Amino acid sequence: MIKIKINNSDFLVKKDISVLEACKYVGITVPRFCYHETLSVAGNCRMCLVEIEKMPKPVSSCTLPVSNGMQIYVDTPLVKKARENVVEALLLNHPLDCPICDQGGECDLQDQTKAWGSDYSRFFFNKRGVEDKNCGPLIKTIMTRCIHCTRCVRFGSEIAGVDYLGTLNRGTSTEIGSYVSKIFDSEISGNVIDLCPVGALTSKPYAFKARPWELKSNESVDLTDSTGSNIYVNFKETEVVRVLPKNNNEINESIISDKARFSYDSIKTQRLQRLFQKQNGKYKNISWDLMFNYIDTFEDDSKNIRENITFVVNNDLDLESGYILKLIENRYSGKIKVRLINKDEDNSNNSFVSWDNNKIADLNKSSKFCVILSSNIRVESAIINAKLRRKIISEKFDVISSGMNFNSSFLTKFINLNLNNILKIFEGKSFVSKKLAENENPVIIIGNSIKKRFASNFSLNKKIKQILPSSIVLDIKKSSNSSSSSFLGLKELTKNDINSSETIFAVNLDDSVNLRKIFDNSKKNIIWLNSFGSEISMKADTLVPLTHSFENENIYINLEERAQKTLISLSGSGDARELKKILVSFYPEVGECLEENSNFLQFINESVKKPNKFKSLINKFSDYKLMSLNNLKKNLLVNSYPLKSNNENFYSSNLESKNSPTMSKCLQEVKKSFTNF
Repeated sequence: MIKIKINNSDFLVKKDISVLEACKYVGITVPRFCYHETLSVAGNCRMCLVEIEKMPKPVSSCTLPVSNGMQIYVDTPLVKKARENVVEALLLNHPLDCPICDQGGECDLQDQTKAWGSDYSRFFFNKRGVEDKNCGPLIKTIMTRCIHCTRCVRFGSEIAGVDYLGTLNRGTSTEIGSYVSKIFDSEISGNVIDLCPVGALTSKPYAFKARPWELKSNESVDLTDSTGSNIYVNFKETEVVRVLPKNNNEINESIISDKARFSYDSIKTQRLQRLFQKQNGKYKNISWDLMFNYIDTFEDDSKNIRENITFVVNNDLDLESGYILKLIENRYSGKIKVRLINKDEDNSNNSFVSWDNNKIADLNKSSKFCVILSSNIRVESAIINAKLRRKIISEKFDVISSGMNFNSSFLTKFINLNLNNILKIFEGKSFVSKKLAENENPVIIIGNSIKKRFASNFSLNKKIKQILPSSIVLDIKKSSNSSSSSFLGLKELTKNDINSSETIFAVNLDDSVNLRKIFDNSKKNIIWLNSFGSEISMKADTLVPLTHSFENENIYINLEERAQKTLISLSGSGDARELKKILVSFYPEVGECLEENSNFLQFINESVKKPNKFKSLINKFSDYKLMSLNNLKKNLLVNSYPLKSNNENFYSSNLESKNSPTMSKCLQEVKKSFTNF
């Protein structure tokens, strides 16, 4: 710590920080446009000018490091006049279109002009105009408003890894634009909307929808991948109009993926809003009372289940609903089964790795080496990919990837393609083994596709922690709540489960190849419980609407075993109800089981506030034996087939993104620029 003076007051601040950061640290606000905490320092807007003792001119506070005994003045007449001149220069060519600008009410230039601007203008020439650029279906550009802060340029080159935007021309002809005509092809491109301090880059789907003072905001969690990014849901009356990132330094910091930001419009598309039952080949609208009577026909007078029932679910199922389904399975053992449509996790149950700290936040530790095992990290977790890239460009950090080659946004060395070569790494028979042993806290990222190659009861991530206790193991999941399916011990669906069942409850399922194989030409009684309808849902005998993720309050577990809760932003539409309430209504006897196990549900809700408490429970449940690698090789399902990620489509990976019109437009733009050769 060093001692400095700000406005004649003494303060102790950290070494090696800028004057602007020192002022922020002690609670003094210095205006800025180009400076941002997550980007490199440019120092080109000159709005953060301050006066330093023994310096003849004002200096930019974002570029000047503090020194012991420095005396800083942030509100002298000279500083105020300098800021007034900077604002006047920025407004010379800025259009006066605040009433029709989507940034109105959230514009930094508006705020700084109100605080530091002059009440008259000395400019009498014609303002210049700049041609708008086409950034794709997500970002709307009005480049005449641009003040050349270069935040978007630095974000693209430093964090996104896409050199799409740059500074063109010189002097009064300077403008921000693309070097070639193409879309901003990045999984996190929408974050430039938040970074832009003016209305030059705004959200195209949000354009002219609402003003910020008309919106209400609610906290929630991104469910489009397993990272669990924190978000704000902005809604106007009964409509979600935009999604913004919530700053969480332990997970996503201040950025979110494009799926999280723009797939909210799925709430209005392909939605099931009424109960329907097929009668004489045609669907007829029914009431909930008739639905409950229909479910009662599955039981006899003694409340025993007459026929075999299978609940088919996917990994997006929330923790509480999965827990209730597990209670139903236990209550009616032998008659009711709960199965996963596609188990993309470890074959073993409760296969969690104890980790006292936060895995994602610990990427910023002193690690110098990373191994990616069969994962297209850029598509499967755009936030972790951005964190790795930031670490690579700021320090020495090597990344080796094993599996199929993918378009990485950072320097990656691709090695072997099959499972045998990966196992050699942890047997000490590969050059990667030496690097893992030499590095402190090596990062190991495991894709979910690699786990399908094991036919035995084996957990690769636990074996890695046994060999390398100091390693940071990130187990990338495909779905938002995949971790809870392993925790609850849900089994994978088999042909025998289908053949032995008279009734199938299809719960929150996606229209996929596996599902079509089950439903096509099926003579089973199928009950479709989902928020969305689809072509395959027309095979079902009964359609039951569920609420959207924005319309219910549920708990989800992300890839680092962190329990997080979504909050209700909108009321359900039509006959839609929450899944957990429907299940308890269908099987009232389970309510007694819930009361008996209320301590567990109470614990789960408390774990949202104290994530480490949940991790300690997970470690307590992990008690099965590990097999040795040598014995494992004899039981491999596949040992030579090349490994590849099972999620190659970023814009269409779950129910919400597949039903989003905006994500469909993005997919069409990507296909236009795609070439096989």
